[in-house]
Amino acid sequence: MLLNQITNSSTAIEITGLTADSREVKPGFLFGSLNDDKFIADAIARGAVAILVKDDCLAEIPQNIAVIRSSNPAKDFALAAAKFFGKAPKHICAVTGTNGKTSIADFIRQILTLMGYKAASSGTLGLIKGNNPPIPSPNTTPVSVTVQRELKELAEEGYDWLAMEASSHGLCQYRLGGVQVEVAGFTNLTRDHLDYHKTMENYLAAKMILFKENLVESGTAVLNADIDEFEPLAQLCLGLGKKVVSYGYNGKDICLIHATPLAHGQRLEISYFGRPLKIEIPLAGEFQAMNVLCALGMCAKLTNRPDEVIKYVSQIHGAKGRLELVGQTKDGAAIYVDYAHTPDALENVIKALRPHTQNRLHVLFGCGGDRDAGKRPIMGKIANDMADVVYVTDDNPRTEDATKIRDQIMAACPKGQNIPDRAQAIRQAISNLKAGDVLILAGKGHETGQYVNGKIIPFSDHEEALKSLAEL
Repeated sequence: MLLNQITNSSTAIEITGLTADSREVKPGFLFGSLNDDKFIADAIARGAVAILVKDDCLAEIPQNIAVIRSSNPAKDFALAAAKFFGKAPKHICAVTGTNGKTSIADFIRQILTLMGYKAASSGTLGLIKGNNPPIPSPNTTPVSVTVQRELKELAEEGYDWLAMEASSHGLCQYRLGGVQVEVAGFTNLTRDHLDYHKTMENYLAAKMILFKENLVESGTAVLNADIDEFEPLAQLCLGLGKKVVSYGYNGKDICLIHATPLAHGQRLEISYFGRPLKIEIPLAGEFQAMNVLCALGMCAKLTNRPDEVIKYVSQIHGAKGRLELVGQTKDGAAIYVDYAHTPDALENVIKALRPHTQNRLHVLFGCGGDRDAGKRPIMGKIANDMADVVYVTDDNPRTEDATKIRDQIMAACPKGQNIPDRAQAIRQAISNLKAGDVLILAGKGHETGQYVNGKIIPFSDHEEALKSLAEL
């Protein structure tokens, strides 16, 4: 790749690779100095031939090194990565919002695969190709170089269809810069990540980048019509010449008329692009019904085959760690694992399983350290008010004092049982189950580690639940 393909440089410099981590620089690389200019010298020492910096960068850079100044280096670095790798699946869709992203991206991949397409999904669960096991990723939205490398690899392997999760961090840091999206979905906006975004306005602005900059001009936005943000989002997209599909109880295109809980799922009565339909899905909860509607809308517009898309919805299964039934006691009490780690998600999962609970509904949860502390008492109150039995335990305390985190939850949750050790809490919760009870292990979902004092300790709610069931 030549440098003058991505800048106004009059001298052509061959670029052999690019990275924003100076430790990964090799001879011939473009180094993106996105956060701290103190790593520039290290990048040059390792062989960087070009440096992308902020406009006001004052670092001394040798004259033989090409310098690219930018008012938005993260965005321009992502665009450079897109040009460097140069290939992507032909049909890409992406979904953003506080909750539901993982399930929706997974549902889309499943439906497309059932339709006979070679499809993949990427996000919190990692990169999943067809029905293969996931390839783990450290972030919901990986760094831009990783994103573009994966897009090229998928295209070269014949994956023409891709469903992506678009996190707020990933969007505002332009990790998806240069990704052209045909269909973009929006689920909802509730409290999360305020330690990073500071305000809900900033949080929404980050989400809107997907529709402003990634969604192609002829693209379609699939929006939740039941949320306050629907109208401004719809007007934004229409004003940019993009089409809008609405879903939800107030959806004009895909409308949820009624949901009936079943033993292991629910029956949905919907209006689907003007057609009245009844469909059954093997998923519990109103929020899962909404996730399915969003996935249907996105698949319909991505493939332009809405009549075929609807045929496969009854065959999809829940994403790993998303309202996942992991086992039952001898008395038939059900144990579910769910990733709910925000107030809205915790409320939704309790609401989802209440109709399936004949006796008592138990909830076990904690809150993460080094993250938005304001949501801790909120989640404590939700659990206290909505569940019958509550266990407050640790959930990735990271570098914070786990005792203080639990105390902040317990202050709003007087019925909570404070049990620090999560494995012990799971054992106690399962041993207390009786016939007709339901237990929700909330917060960790698919995760296989517990972050304590900056270290990752192997831990899985699934494994601990199955171990406790075996012991009992």
